[in-house]
Amino acid sequence: MTGTVLTNTVMILGMAAVTVFVKAALFVLGDRVVFPPLLKQALGFVPVTVLTAIIVPMILSPSGEGLELTWTNPQLVGALAAVLACVVTGKQLLTIAVALGVFFTWQLGVLA
Repeated sequence: MTGTVLTNTVMILGMAAVTVFVKAALFVLGDRVVFPPLLKQALGFVPVTVLTAIIVPMILSPSGEGLELTWTNPQLVGALAAVLACVVTGKQLLTIAVALGVFFTWQLGVLA
């Protein structure tokens, strides 16, 4: 157990050091670093990509034991409601409210 804790600690500290180094280098260099337009465009997709990579597994496999593509999956029902609300209204706050409302109603009301 101690070896695992030490390994994890070293790994986390290493990742933190790399992150700080990269951000500090860009901060110190400032405007002297110029990214090509294609790279700037590609970096604009990073937040959406990372968020999708985090959320999709939580929606499709909330228990972590394979796909749960059924009506008894409140995460999936809430996500589908969010997509529908976003397409219809295009308003972010309303989409979040609809998704949370459907999720909690489904989990606490329909499946209870």
